[in-house]
This record gives sequence, structure tokens and C-alpha cells, in this order.
Amino acid sequence: MLVARNYQDVPAGARGGVLSIGNFDGVHLGHQAVIAQTRARAAALNAPAGVMLFDPHPRAFFKPEPPLFTLTPMEQRLELLAALGLDFAAVLAFNAALASLPADAFIAQVLVGGFAVRHVVVGHDFNFGKGRTGNQALLEAEGRRLGFGVTGLDPVADGSAAYSSSRIREALAAGKVEDAARLLGRHWRVDGIVISGAGRGAGLGYPTANIALPPGTGLALGIYAARVWVDGAAHPAVAYHGKRPVFDDGKPGFETFLINYDSDLYGKCIRIDLVSHIRGDRRFDGIEALKSQMDRDVAEALARLALDAVRP
Repeated sequence: MLVARNYQDVPAGARGGVLSIGNFDGVHLGHQAVIAQTRARAAALNAPAGVMLFDPHPRAFFKPEPPLFTLTPMEQRLELLAALGLDFAAVLAFNAALASLPADAFIAQVLVGGFAVRHVVVGHDFNFGKGRTGNQALLEAEGRRLGFGVTGLDPVADGSAAYSSSRIREALAAGKVEDAARLLGRHWRVDGIVISGAGRGAGLGYPTANIALPPGTGLALGIYAARVWVDGAAHPAVAYHGKRPVFDDGKPGFETFLINYDSDLYGKCIRIDLVSHIRGDRRFDGIEALKSQMDRDVAEALARLALDAVRP
């Protein structure tokens, strides 16, 4: 998938296409429906299919604190979008210049001047331009004047509620990773480089791989059945997001014990799929009580993972 990083010098493969605009954080089932429509329109026009997204998220630009809980970092997002068969992605830096661009100027300079769009696909609540004054009606009016088509999509829902990144964040904040997976169409995943920790897990017989979660990650504390991908292979695991109340009750950390795995992981990039929330974070009466609970957590994780399909 071709990636364009600005609208002033757009590669030929990203011009003259069908473009969907949004943040696509999570690339959930609602986003996937938008992308399917984008690809269908592109096929009908014999044109490339692409998406336009913004980095950082506009919410993070206008309100950096507290940090936004980003479901999928940009590189992971692009990987997911490429897997859906898109030809290109436009990743525009969301900065003061772009934020101050009026809606009509955004259409003329970015969509038409930069990407020479033939058709634009947007969701039902899409707004853009300075002060969020642009909407589907303006796109349609300018499209008639400047020569591109517009498709506005109704909300895509499961039951009575639309798929949304906000719903997924709420599910993860409550530890409901199974609900998040149903909205995403896959398990929620975190990527990270394994860093050194305090080494307490190894002393307990449960050595863990520690990674730093991105700022703002609003995942519920506790123990999770997980699957860890190392060099393309999946391994059953138990993940812990918590404050280590038996030891220091400090800042939450994220660490993962790979079951029946004994190779060195320091410095490796690993992917962790959270499959099921087993229990919350809690204090135990000493090390032996903690170790006994960890034995039970591992057994429970294996039982839950056995019922779950492996998704690459």
C-alpha cells in the first residue's frame, strides 16, 4: 500500500482515486464497512482506493492532556488498512496550518488540488475544516462544482448501537476485551519492544516480558489470557496490567508471561493479543499466596485460550 505523507507532492498512485476520510482508530467493523464501500466505488470507476487520516488525531492536537487513548498506533493502523486491500493511504500531519484551513479551502487545496479525487466516501457524522464547519452537504455542493462524487454512509451498527472507537475504549477500560474484539472483528492488540523490568517475575518462577504502553492507554487493571506473537509465531500467555500491590503498589505497568517459553526476549518487538479478562488487580497476603494465584491464573488462561481461535 502506497503511503502519501502530504498533499503538496502526492505520488501518481494516490491521485485520481476514491478517498474515504476519517481517523480510523481501531479499524473496527464500522470502519471496515466504509473501506468496503470505498473499494467498491473505486472498482466501478477503475480508480485507486484510499483513505485519508491524520497524525496526530485532531483531538490530541486540540486537547493534548489528558493523552488520548489511541486504540491502534499509526504503523499498526496502516498495516490493518493495507490488509483490507486499499491501494494508498494519505497520512497528513495535523498541525496548526491544517487546523486553520477553512472547509472550502480544504476541498480545493487538499482533495482536488493535492489528490485529484474522483469520489469521496464519508461517515454520517463527518465534519472537517476550521471550526468543523464542513460537512457532507458542503462536499456534495463542491463536488458538483469541481467534478467529484460523494457518498455518505449511514451508521453501521451491531444491534441498536453504532460501531465506534469510543465504544471500544469504554469496553477496554472496563476490562471487557471480548466485547472490544466483537466490535473490532479481532482481538485488541498492543505492540512493543521488550524492556528490562525489576526481575520479580523470574524470582517467582514466572519471568515476564515488559513493554511500555503508549501514554493514555486506558486498559483496565488485572490479569488477561493473552496470545503473544514472537517472530511470527503465537504463544499462549498471561498478561498483567497493574500496580504490583504485593511489592510497591506503584505506577501501572504491563508485563506478560509466555507459558512454556524460555528464550530471551529483551530488545525484541512482540505483539500481544488480549483474549479474555481473568480477574482484577488485587493485593495478596504474601509471596506464597501470590504464587498460588499465579498458578491458577495460568491454568485459567490456558483453558480460555483453548476455546479461542488464533487470528494472525
